[in-house]
Amino acid sequence: MQIGRRIYYEKKTGNVFVDTGERSGSVRETTIEEDFTTYVPLAERVPETVGHIQLEYGQYAQDFAECNGVRVNPETLALEFSYPNPNEPKELPIFRKPLSVELEEAKKAALDAQEAVLEVYEMLLGMQTT
Repeated sequence: MQIGRRIYYEKKTGNVFVDTGERSGSVRETTIEEDFTTYVPLAERVPETVGHIQLEYGQYAQDFAECNGVRVNPETLALEFSYPNPNEPKELPIFRKPLSVELEEAKKAALDAQEAVLEVYEMLLGMQTT
């Protein structure tokens, strides 16, 4: 069995304060109520002020491995990551959508651009043969 991480965050600010991590093997999925009794930072909070996101096993694995911070955007409820800048190690974190998502979007944009160029090229070739 494989269980994805569950992220608990403060609804007002989006600050993450519990990341259950991923689990596999002889494990069982816990309920939110169980988590509130198991994790001290959750037990200390009023449940109505806490949000959570359940991820699939392996979802954003590379982003979690490379980031130096994670939060939930309180407006969009999407995860945002900050990544270390090797040239400025003391730089304040800048949160953005996961790099894995940005990479997929860039790949799609590049393919769309290639298709558009190909269409123009084919159109120009058609004009030359007529």
